[in-house]
Amino acid sequence: MTTSLIRWIRFALRNTLRNRRRSLATVTLTALGSAAILVGGGFALYTYESLQQAAARDTGHLIVATKDFFDREEDTPMQFGIEHFDQLRDTLLAHREVRYVLPRLHFSGLISNGDKSVVMIGSGVDPQAEFSVRGPFLQLKAGKLLNEDAAKGPDVLIGADLAKSLKAGPGSALTLLGSTTAGALNAVDVKVRGVVSSGVPDIDKRLVLTSLATAQGLLATDKVSSVGVYLADMEQTATLRAKLTPQIAPLAMRTWEEEAFFYKAVRGLYDRIFGGLGLVIGLIVVGVVAGAMAMAIVERTREIGTLRAMGTSPWQLVRAFAIEGAALGAAGGLLGALVAGGVTIALMFAGLQMPPPPGRSVGYPLFITFSPELALITLAAVSVLAMISAAVVARIAVKKPIVEALGHV
Repeated sequence: MTTSLIRWIRFALRNTLRNRRRSLATVTLTALGSAAILVGGGFALYTYESLQQAAARDTGHLIVATKDFFDREEDTPMQFGIEHFDQLRDTLLAHREVRYVLPRLHFSGLISNGDKSVVMIGSGVDPQAEFSVRGPFLQLKAGKLLNEDAAKGPDVLIGADLAKSLKAGPGSALTLLGSTTAGALNAVDVKVRGVVSSGVPDIDKRLVLTSLATAQGLLATDKVSSVGVYLADMEQTATLRAKLTPQIAPLAMRTWEEEAFFYKAVRGLYDRIFGGLGLVIGLIVVGVVAGAMAMAIVERTREIGTLRAMGTSPWQLVRAFAIEGAALGAAGGLLGALVAGGVTIALMFAGLQMPPPPGRSVGYPLFITFSPELALITLAAVSVLAMISAAVVARIAVKKPIVEALGHV
């Protein structure tokens, strides 16, 4: 049985080489389709990975807060804040998987230069570690990062568009105006330490970052809004969440993905776009292989009749043509994977930039992620589709009567 199958496989492979021009055209078109799937899919994977990093670096892989903080709107500042942050930090840092535990105090109000007041959305952060985890997703445009020495007075980082609106820059004196937890108005004089950009103009128009102590002084509280937990490995997010949730009760914990609404929206959109693209390319591959096999079968009608007259069953002929189709599909899929790999390497050195996406002010490097899993799936899918399309065409051809097939011109 095995020897017979191997003989038929050799027979099918030799037939693919009988008309090399047609086989080369089929393999080339299949390779282009496979490469298009892998390049498009690789671009989507790179986009997903970048958005995952941006979301996780912004909030932390895990976010700890009170349950009401996640589910309800506050009536007064810090109504649902976390008390005794130091104890919580010690509990979280006891796990070796945890790299950073960073407090965040979210507040809003006005920021003024004396002549003009603008609405701000601020965050009190840990000056020492906050900017290490933000990485390339928060760019310093001018000045320096936050002052770690409280004795030098409170300072802030402001968004690039906010700085432009207030005509402020590094060294400028501004005033933060906000409401305390008791509902009283409060003001803190600060100095601009630097100007930053998140890459999102709507955020940069309102962005104010200051130390946690300055934010707590403005709101007259010792609470924090939430705590970002940064892990050494993003893949451990679900596992560590299950482990930590009982230890921090009654506080609640969510993952970065649950809070990443932009990431989920983009992923849903790209899944539809590239899913539809893959379906169209798959249909093209099926059409190309079916057309090539149809031409081959028509040209070999007399050969089919001869083989039938010698006792070859229709099933054996269909199997031979199916193997030919699978071989052409596999060759095209393999060549397409090599082309996609070459494009991936070339883009690493090309230094190409994508234009800013909607809602952002900065572009991003054009890279694609070559996924071995996606390449194997594409190779298998193209081979199976080519095999099925060849088998369907051959099944119709072998039904022709032997006498009629032998007389075919």
